[in-house]
Amino acid sequence: MSYDTKPIDEYASFQRAFDFFNQALFAGQLPHCLITLQRKSNARGYFWASQFTARSASGQATDEIAMNPETFRGRTDTEILSTLVHEMTHLQQHHFGKPSRNGYHNKAWAALMLAVGLIPSATGQPGGAQTGQNMTHYIEESGAFARACAQLLAGGFQLRYQAAGRGIGGDAAAKKRASKTKYTCEECGQNAWAKPDAKLICGECHEMMISEEEP
Repeated sequence: MSYDTKPIDEYASFQRAFDFFNQALFAGQLPHCLITLQRKSNARGYFWASQFTARSASGQATDEIAMNPETFRGRTDTEILSTLVHEMTHLQQHHFGKPSRNGYHNKAWAALMLAVGLIPSATGQPGGAQTGQNMTHYIEESGAFARACAQLLAGGFQLRYQAAGRGIGGDAAAKKRASKTKYTCEECGQNAWAKPDAKLICGECHEMMISEEEP
């Protein structure tokens, strides 16, 4: 069996895209993070702060941006890369802004998205609410992201892998997974599972629990 490229190179491709957009859209200010491929129901990608620590004595923490290969099918490289930049705005807000404590997508986050040429929208279409608990986006025509991404692709950049089809019974299994969303308390780490639009409060800390899902 032969491949156009080694599978591990796909991680290098996402790192290359991260570095490119960091310079083109964020003035190079974003700290490095680990970019992973994770299957996660109801999520094209997500940002999760301080999910890895160095195995050295320093124990330095780093953040995670995950991309869901299940959602690559039927989407262009530009659309997939827009999800990467969406998550990069969460990284930016975490380190240089003030994200909402309960995972709510606030006006400050929406402003960061608009600045890079992605229009936040609860529906993914023009006219959708730009703030809320579960948010996605659409690409501003001729905006900063659209121009930067066109430049990256013109240089030969290409994503080469996506998740294989689920096969018989896969859609039913996916719907079952989508009916339950994981929520976590930032204070004590307690987990709970509920519907994607649920609002849960930790019984121990009395804090709003955060959904891990990020469309």
